[in-house]
Amino acid sequence: MTKREKAMAHFREGYNCSQSVFLAYAEDYGVAPEMACRIAASFGAGMGRMREICGAFSGMLLVAGLETGATQGKDAAGKKANYDVVQMLARRYREQNGGDSIYCKELLGLVPRKGQEASSGLGADLKMAEFTDTIPEARTENYYKKRPCPELIGLACDILDEFLKEQRR
Repeated sequence: MTKREKAMAHFREGYNCSQSVFLAYAEDYGVAPEMACRIAASFGAGMGRMREICGAFSGMLLVAGLETGATQGKDAAGKKANYDVVQMLARRYREQNGGDSIYCKELLGLVPRKGQEASSGLGADLKMAEFTDTIPEARTENYYKKRPCPELIGLACDILDEFLKEQRR
C-alpha cells in the first residue's frame, strides 16, 4: 500500500487530515503510531477546527520537519534550509490544489479564495468567531462526499513523496 493509500485509509478510519498524512510516514522516522497521532492531533480541521492552515498540509510539514528540521537552536543555516523546504512545499501544494491556497476554510469553500468574488454559496460574511465550533462532524458517507479532504490528503502525500525522492538522490 502506498503512503497516499495509507493516509486516505487513515482518514476514512476517523483520523483528522494532519494525523492521516503524518501517520502514513511517522514509522519511517521511528515515531510510534500513538505518538504520531498525538503530535498531529491539534492540526486537524485547520488547526483545532479553526479552519486556518489545512491539516493535510500541516501533516506534510511535520514530515518535512523530521526530514530537514534543524536540531540546534543556533543553527541558522539549518533553520533556513528547513524554511526553504516549507516554502517550496507550500508553493507546490498551492499550485496543485487548484487555487493557490493552504487555508482550510478556502479549500472547503467556506470563504472565497484570493481573487475570487464573494458569492451567496461561499460564506463571504463569515467572521472568525464562526470558526470556533470544536465539535467534529460525524463521519458519514455524506461527509466524505462533500469534502475535498481525501483528495487533499492524497495530494499532500504525492508532493511529499516527490520531495523525499528528490532529497534522497
